[in-house]
Amino acid sequence: MDTATILAALVSGGVIGLILGLVGGGGSILAVPLLIYGVGIRSPHAAIGTAAVAVTANALASLIGHARAGRVKWRCASVFAASGMIGAGLGAELGKAFDGKRLLVLFGLVMIGVGLSMLRKRRTVEAPNVRLTRDTAATLLPRLVPIGMGVGLAAGFFGIGGGFLIVPGLVVATAMPLPFAIGTSLVVVSALGLTTATSYALSGLVDWGVTALLVAGGVGGTIAGIALGKLLGTRKGPLERGFAAMVIAIGAYITASSI
Repeated sequence: MDTATILAALVSGGVIGLILGLVGGGGSILAVPLLIYGVGIRSPHAAIGTAAVAVTANALASLIGHARAGRVKWRCASVFAASGMIGAGLGAELGKAFDGKRLLVLFGLVMIGVGLSMLRKRRTVEAPNVRLTRDTAATLLPRLVPIGMGVGLAAGFFGIGGGFLIVPGLVVATAMPLPFAIGTSLVVVSALGLTTATSYALSGLVDWGVTALLVAGGVGGTIAGIALGKLLGTRKGPLERGFAAMVIAIGAYITASSI
């Protein structure tokens, strides 16, 4: 591995960790294009497997900070994650059987769709004290389970942590405020990423050297992202819109270059 590749992998890991720490998701959806176009991994399947391992590790690092701040709804996260892992296992098997070039086209289209959905204003009445209990289970479980499974299927198929799918999914299912949805989503990102990563690793589709560099860069990026998120505070709206525009642009480039 040459110096340029090492630096590219470290920087890519830093970007993934920064975004995970800052907005709780999105690092994973950039990981695959960063690995293919930045680091130079030629196989889309190897890029997906490598990204899944690195994103899982970086999400766990980011989760620690959010958990310490009390922004994780653990019971809601566990149900969402459990159903999502079933979907992720199925999705990963489907993704590995799919043609690499077509997979990239679909991945680009998903990025565009996710970016556009991020630009839409959320009009949900928030429930900051929402908890999964015996009294609320009849209402919350029919929402958490199917949404979690659907998100997991997409996450496994495309090898993404699914943060930008999980966050709105949690908001729709439980009406929890966005800061709680971001913290809670990292539990699910970690679980789904682990499922996808295991599937690809067992198939020999993980570059472990690049993974180690991504994780090393991601730790620093995560710390910076959480700290920057505290500093920006009320400016998260413009930040999320700017990131959404970047996701759409990258998705368009991937789709156009893969057709």
